[in-house]
Amino acid sequence: MIDYIKMIEQEQLRTDLPNIAIGDYVRVHLKVREGARERIQVFEGTIIARKSGGARETITVRRLSYGVGVERVLPLHSPRISKIEIVRRGKIRRAKLYYLRDRVGKAARVKERLELRDNKKTSAAAASLASAPAPVAAETDNQVEPDAGAASEVFEQEIADEGISESPDDVGAVDSDAADSDTADDNI
Repeated sequence: MIDYIKMIEQEQLRTDLPNIAIGDYVRVHLKVREGARERIQVFEGTIIARKSGGARETITVRRLSYGVGVERVLPLHSPRISKIEIVRRGKIRRAKLYYLRDRVGKAARVKERLELRDNKKTSAAAASLASAPAPVAAETDNQVEPDAGAASEVFEQEIADEGISESPDDVGAVDSDAADSDTADDNI
């Protein structure tokens, strides 16, 4: 027997939403209608619950607004949700985070889950590094490394040529020859 209710619900499900989980800090863009005009309102907070399944699935998003906890139950597959952005992933070990209601300040934070990003750019870069040949030892032996002492001597020579003092006591000091030429210009 064909289950018509399940067929209708499958048509209502949204496929453009990201894979969100409990503890994620999200930014939900909601379509709000005010008279004849429609605008987008952003509700940002932590997902503390996820209930039901299918077209009836809801998420509860909690945030603090001026020190007062505000929770909003949002139907996940609603056409009123424009988009959902995941700001950061939460590392939690519970199915419901109702205990956050009793916590204030830093105690109400959820640890961030760190994970490797699987972008096309990073996987392509890793593939190109893996396929690149390793440098040949004979090429590296012939190269001469620059001497650190020689570099500092060149730097000291450049400083001496420009008339810049090296000691910290002489910060802002001017070369005497340069000072004489400036005063000569002022007298003209």
